[in-house]
Amino acid sequence: MANEVSFRPKTGDIPTNPGVYRFVDSNGRVLYVGKAKNLRARLSSYFAPLNSLQEKTRRMITSAADVNWTIVKSEFEALQLEFTWIKEFDPPFNVRFKDDKSYPYLAITLGDEVPRAMVTRSRDIKSAKYFGPYTNSWAVRETLDTLLKVYPVRSCSTGVYKRAQQTNRACLLADIGKCSAPCVKRISPEEHKKVAKEFAEFMQSGDEDYVESLKVRMNQASENQQYELAAKLRDDFTALETVLEKSTVVFTDQTDADLFGIADDELTAAVSLFRVRGGRVRGARGWVVDKEIERSTEELVEYLLQNVYADALRGIVDVPKEILVPTLPADSQALTQWLGELRGSKVDLRVPQRGDKRALAETAYTNAKHALGLYKLKRTADFTARSDALSQIQAALHLETAPLRIECFDISHLAGTGIVGSMVVFEDGLPKKSQYRKFNIENSADDTESIYQVLTRRLKYLADGVPDNDNKFSYRPGLLVVDGGQPQVNAAARALVDSGIKDIRVVGLAKRLEEIWLPGESFPLILPRGTEALFMMQRLRDEAHRFAITAQRKQRKSAIASELGQIEGLGDKRIKALLKRFGSAKRLRVATVEEISEVAGIGFNLAATIRDRLDEQS
Repeated sequence: MANEVSFRPKTGDIPTNPGVYRFVDSNGRVLYVGKAKNLRARLSSYFAPLNSLQEKTRRMITSAADVNWTIVKSEFEALQLEFTWIKEFDPPFNVRFKDDKSYPYLAITLGDEVPRAMVTRSRDIKSAKYFGPYTNSWAVRETLDTLLKVYPVRSCSTGVYKRAQQTNRACLLADIGKCSAPCVKRISPEEHKKVAKEFAEFMQSGDEDYVESLKVRMNQASENQQYELAAKLRDDFTALETVLEKSTVVFTDQTDADLFGIADDELTAAVSLFRVRGGRVRGARGWVVDKEIERSTEELVEYLLQNVYADALRGIVDVPKEILVPTLPADSQALTQWLGELRGSKVDLRVPQRGDKRALAETAYTNAKHALGLYKLKRTADFTARSDALSQIQAALHLETAPLRIECFDISHLAGTGIVGSMVVFEDGLPKKSQYRKFNIENSADDTESIYQVLTRRLKYLADGVPDNDNKFSYRPGLLVVDGGQPQVNAAARALVDSGIKDIRVVGLAKRLEEIWLPGESFPLILPRGTEALFMMQRLRDEAHRFAITAQRKQRKSAIASELGQIEGLGDKRIKALLKRFGSAKRLRVATVEEISEVAGIGFNLAATIRDRLDEQS
């Protein structure tokens, strides 16, 4: 028996996000569902040598034929989705959550005359306000115990409460300050209900302003030497801050919806579909679509809906009450009518704007984006596909040989300043990042002149035989590509002529329609959509663009850091804190003195000095 399984994914293909994974057999049956804080780290543990795995794990791995995963936003969402899918698929290798228990909630019976706060797994208590669900019971009990210090609401059962009324003796919770004791009339029912409502409002909104006001009052009490009050406010502040982080739920109602996430580029689109039934994610599906013709996102949504629900009349798929999409197609009204006829009742087709549905839409987009990147990576790594791409490029451009080394150039700047040129290198269809280069350009009238300068400086190593320190920059390319249309490619051709280079072909790739421009030609060359040649050219252009922008941003950050370093009182630590807080030189330059002074370690006077120096430089 082999010591590894054939379906093991490449480690780099597995995301590091939180998520849920499923092992399936050759018939598509789900064998095991699991969750992970880091999918890559968790899944890698399953693909250790088989003889090192535990018996149960080894049996599951050898029974499986494939593994797939779904990205979510947090560990909590991963646990919730894992819980749902274990119930849905009943996988034979799962043990957890098979007891059919529900999650614990924190409930406040606001409809009662004397409200009670409690932990429950039931959602059937009338007039109760629910919060949660929580991942386990100790977490919600710890939350309740902490908040009772601030909001001393009764938490005892009805029997205990009535017994206290009859004996006129409060329980231990009242003596330690975790209950206001309405049972013995230490507080009126009206006042107690007010406290309960404040408890519920905090749980619902997580009022950070109120928590900050407690901190201010605590500091004032301490300055006024009111130490007992300061200690009480400190305890309240600490308690509320502890529970301020709220767990998010996918849907709190009985929503039936299909939610689409779409990530696309000029040639390809990846789709992630989340099926929500009864408020729970019942399934997730993803696929990649090659765009045979150029489609806008609106057209793509229409195309997807027509294909996904085409089998509804045959009962193969169902049409839910809600269909949530990233953007509405132009003929959404007609499409909604068509979907309604398939369902037999009204369908709400819309874009989620806020709340849990918006959050799940972002999760679906994250999955689609990852799927698109993974598809591109696999396509790039395919040797046959790369060979086809180079052969197609050779034929389209009438080259004598396939361009085994291709160099692509792009220009990036900010309003004409901080101009940076980039050169990326692909050899045998794969990026060679060790041979990337950047070019700082001091003065240039426009992008065409910048392209000319960059190409002239690069071609100098070929024309004069100037040696490169690492003996890579002088390698002769089979093809030069510039990002742009006819003006840019003509500027690059002029650089070749002026450098005395006659045997290297240069082309331009325009982003609008993915056109290939040749020097001196009035009309572009159009590569067929969906071909490996166009995919590789697009990859080249996108990589050059990314590298140019990255280099230009580093240059801007370095420039502002250099300016800040000349200010007395600003060291490396404070400069890093400023750049981290504002994110860019542009945002820092427009910041007020008050905003600058909010950065840790920056006082008001130093902030004023920074503001004055930035004004002098502008």
